[in-house]
Amino acid sequence: MSEKDIKKEQENAELQDNTANTEENNGQEQAEETVEESGSETQAEAELAEMKDKYIRLMAEFENFRRRTNKERMDLLKTANEDLMSELLPVLDDMERARQSMEATKDVDALLQGLELVFHKLKHVTQLKGLKPIVINAGDNFDSDYHEAVTQIPAPSEELKGKIVDVIEKGYTLNEKVIRFAKVIIGA
Repeated sequence: MSEKDIKKEQENAELQDNTANTEENNGQEQAEETVEESGSETQAEAELAEMKDKYIRLMAEFENFRRRTNKERMDLLKTANEDLMSELLPVLDDMERARQSMEATKDVDALLQGLELVFHKLKHVTQLKGLKPIVINAGDNFDSDYHEAVTQIPAPSEELKGKIVDVIEKGYTLNEKVIRFAKVIIGA
C-alpha cells in the first residue's frame, strides 16, 4: 500500500468517525430533549409531592398545637383558683380557731375582737385579689350597670322618687368587672 492509499483510508475513517459522531450527537440531543421533557414532568411531580408533604406536616402541626392549647386551657381552668384558695387558707384556719374558742370562752368581747380580726384578714385578702364592694348610699341614682332593682316601694320623700331607698345586698366588682350586682329597693 502506498502512502496515498493509507492517507485515503485515514481520511475515510475520519469521515466515518465524524459522521458517526454527528449522528451520535444528534441522537444524544434528541434523547436530552426527551429527557428534558420527561424531566420537567418528573420535576413537577416532585414539586407536587413536596407540597403535599409540607401541607400534611403543617396540618399535623396545627392539630398538635390545637390539642396542646386545649389541654393547657383545661389545666389552667382546673388550677385557676389555686392562688386564691392558698391565700384564703390562713383565713379558714383563723375561722376554725375562732369557732373552737367560742365553745370554750364565755367572754363576748374577746370573741368579737377575734371575729373582727378574721373579718379584716378576709377583707384584705379579697382586696389584694381585686375584689371591691360597690359603694351605694340611700338617695343615689339607680344605675342598671351596677344595681339590680328587687322591688319598688312608695318613696318616703319626694327626693327619693326613682332613686335608691335601701340596699338589700352589697354588689362587688372584680378587677373593674361586676361579678355581683347590688340588690336595691327603689322609691316610686
